[in-house]
Amino acid sequence: MVKTRARVNRKPYSPNGIPGAGQGPPHRQGPQRCIESPLSVILCIPDKYSPGSVVVQAADTKKERSTLSAADWEKQALVLIAEQGIRSVAVESLARRMGVTKGSFYWHFPNRQALLEQSLLRWEEHDAANLQASLGAIADPRERLRSFFRRTGREQLTHNVYSALCAAADHPMVEPLLERVAERRMEHIKAAFCEIGFDPAEASHRARLTYSTYLGFLQLQRHHQAPNLSSEEFEAYMTHVIATLIPA
Repeated sequence: MVKTRARVNRKPYSPNGIPGAGQGPPHRQGPQRCIESPLSVILCIPDKYSPGSVVVQAADTKKERSTLSAADWEKQALVLIAEQGIRSVAVESLARRMGVTKGSFYWHFPNRQALLEQSLLRWEEHDAANLQASLGAIADPRERLRSFFRRTGREQLTHNVYSALCAAADHPMVEPLLERVAERRMEHIKAAFCEIGFDPAEASHRARLTYSTYLGFLQLQRHHQAPNLSSEEFEAYMTHVIATLIPA
């Protein structure tokens, strides 16, 4: 596709690492022919061509830049992690799922690793905030523990992301994140048992047992080894677990 447009002086992000992307000699003026190449770049050629006068620009469309944010890419990456695991996240496959070019991705992130880092940070921040909001406001420690278990049946995305991350615990970005998340959750559970009246050592044991039960249920769900439960059946199961682990 060849089109003529006046030169616009801007410096877009250079996703492909092409030296001089979005830049050019200051003497270039006048109309240009801009050719969009298969490599997600635009070659802007002045009508009066001279050596070194070709301008390379990112081929992002205005629509993609204006409608997609970095948060949109992060959310889609988390959905893919929940469905297929962290190693399935790739720029090209995400772009296809979102119906945009890879240039739209590079407008927000320099590479895949940056996307993963920001996506995991977003998930961790959401998990911490939600944990505090949903459990911290409950005064009764027993009800707080019951609420923790019942969260397993809601917010499927965040739990599926966590389950997928547990399966990739050896990943260098995942291991420290899992340690922080587990420690934060265990502290909430232990504090509840301490409020019930257990000494710190017993509260730690019960917190570990409670959290292990939670993790086991998530893994059974992820590997389709747990039966599909109706809302009533799930509630009955939660009631049984709570009665077993949490004293009345």
